[in-house]
Amino acid sequence: MIAPADLAAIVGTTLVVAAVISGVAVLVLQALRRASILLRLGIVVAAAIASIVGGTIAIAQAMYISGHDFVVLAWVIGVAAVVSLGVAAVLGMGLVRTSRTLRNATRAVGDGHVVAATPQDSGEFSALGQELADISRRLAESREEVRMLDESRRELVAWISHDLRTPLAALRAMAEALEDGIAEDPQRYYRQLRSQCDTLSHLVDDLFELSKIQSSSLQLELGPLSLYDLVSDAVADLSPLAALHSVTLNESQDGDLTVLGDARELSRVVHNLLVNAIEHSPAGTSIHVAVREASASTVVLSVIDEGGGIPEEHLGKVFDAGWRGTTARTPRAGVGSGGAGLGLAIVHGIVAAHDGDVSVENTARGCRFDVSLPRFSRVGQAGPATVPS
Repeated sequence: MIAPADLAAIVGTTLVVAAVISGVAVLVLQALRRASILLRLGIVVAAAIASIVGGTIAIAQAMYISGHDFVVLAWVIGVAAVVSLGVAAVLGMGLVRTSRTLRNATRAVGDGHVVAATPQDSGEFSALGQELADISRRLAESREEVRMLDESRRELVAWISHDLRTPLAALRAMAEALEDGIAEDPQRYYRQLRSQCDTLSHLVDDLFELSKIQSSSLQLELGPLSLYDLVSDAVADLSPLAALHSVTLNESQDGDLTVLGDARELSRVVHNLLVNAIEHSPAGTSIHVAVREASASTVVLSVIDEGGGIPEEHLGKVFDAGWRGTTARTPRAGVGSGGAGLGLAIVHGIVAAHDGDVSVENTARGCRFDVSLPRFSRVGQAGPATVPS
């Protein structure tokens, strides 16, 4: 049994020696803070061993251990120290290899490559490697999305430039003919000037609406809205345009369903869908507009045309700004939207702002666009809203 005084002396001496050696080790680590992890790990292990050796020597001297016993103790400590340093070196080299692997993976991520997660020597490093792999995958997806968005924007600018150039060239030619007095029928030129101005006005309105949607600044005045009135008004407004192209508009509704929405914006949705259908419907065909109750909380508005359908690989692009149909669905000249490919993108943005959804699918003879909107609830409150980003 060790006497309390002797135990206190042993503990105190050991603490003093360990504190001095640890302090020296901290100073050395601070000076070598940019050194390799192998060297820093060796310093930590050496400091621990030195603390044990120093404490042991100090206590042995105080206890007057015999020379023979002290030599035995020194050999035991020496062998243990060598083995400990060897184990630390092996561990340090493993950490260096892992660090090099992760550094290379990080460099590859920075260069735009997708890296695979590789098992490492510890759970923490394996988790870090997995996180790097996930980040590289997300970055690759983001880069692809940005590339596609940039390509879409370039195409949109090119198409809009073409759509602006065409009416502007016509306006310039007619204005010069009127100015030079060589127009054989000035009144016809005036009507054509008015038509080209309307085309430009439609295009500018679409661009302005799309910019508000994409910048999350579209303000909605939400309130109860009768889809019966909305659809009936749109069909009545566009019936002359449909008749001009020998297309029939008809509608069917499951009663007077009410949704929570902005009357002006949802009118634009129905108008754009109908104009799109008229643009792509051959003469002698019909367009059907149907409104039905999908559930207790959802109303679906469908526009079904006979325009030949859309290739399956293009269905995912229908609501992209600037997308135009293939040859089978190329719009005819003179139909109301100006052909900039913005109408369906505007439809998608407005419907999303109403917490709804719009989809498209091919039918036997054409396309079917379905717009799902939340049904008006008496407990809901109307008010202004902003389109989500």
